[in-house]
Amino acid sequence: MQHHKNRPASSKDPRINRQITNPKVRLVVDGKGTEVVETRLAIEQAEARGLDLVEVSPDQDPPVCKIVDFGKWKFEQQKRKKEQAKNQHVIQIKEIKLRPKVGINDYKIKKDQAISFLENGDKVKVTLRFRGREIAHPDLGMVIINRLIADVTEVALVETPAKMEGKQIVLVLAAKPGQKKKPDSKPKPVASEARTEKSDAQAQKV
Repeated sequence: MQHHKNRPASSKDPRINRQITNPKVRLVVDGKGTEVVETRLAIEQAEARGLDLVEVSPDQDPPVCKIVDFGKWKFEQQKRKKEQAKNQHVIQIKEIKLRPKVGINDYKIKKDQAISFLENGDKVKVTLRFRGREIAHPDLGMVIINRLIADVTEVALVETPAKMEGKQIVLVLAAKPGQKKKPDSKPKPVASEARTEKSDAQAQKV
C-alpha cells in the first residue's frame, strides 16, 4: 500500500498527514462518531496502519479528519463526482416561435413541443412575431400567449412575463419543480376491430 506522507498538496486536494498544521483534529472513528485528538497522535495512528490522515472538513474547528488510504479515497471522490455530473440535468433554453394567426394544428404542435421541453426540465422561450400590419393589433398576439400559458400551466411557471420587444412578444416559461412526465393515456386505436365487425356484417348480408 503506497503511503503519501510527503505528497505535495495542490489547490484542489485536501491536506494530508504532516501538511495538517492544526494542533488538534476531530478524528472520525468507526462506530464512535468523532473524537478530538492531537494531530501528532492521529498521524502516528495512520502511519502505524500504513494509511493517511486526510482532512475532509477543514472549515470546522478543529478540522475533521479521517484515516484512509488517500489514493483510494481520492479515486472514490472523483468517481462520485462523475456520477453526480452524469445524473445532473443541465437546464437548456428551448425556443418555440408563434404567429398571431397560427393555425389550430400548428398551435397544437408548438404547445406539445413546449410541454415536452418543460417536462424534461428545460426552460422555454416563446417568441410571437408580428409581420406587416399585424403589429397594429398586439392584443391578438397576447390572446395566443395567454392561451399557451393556460394550456401549459400544469407543468410550467412564468419566469419572465410576456412583453413587447420590437415587433415580437417574448415570454419565458420554466418547469414547475418536481414535475414528472405523465404516461401516455391516449386510448389504443380500434380501427382493426371496426373493420373486422364491418366485414362480418357484409358476409352475413351475402
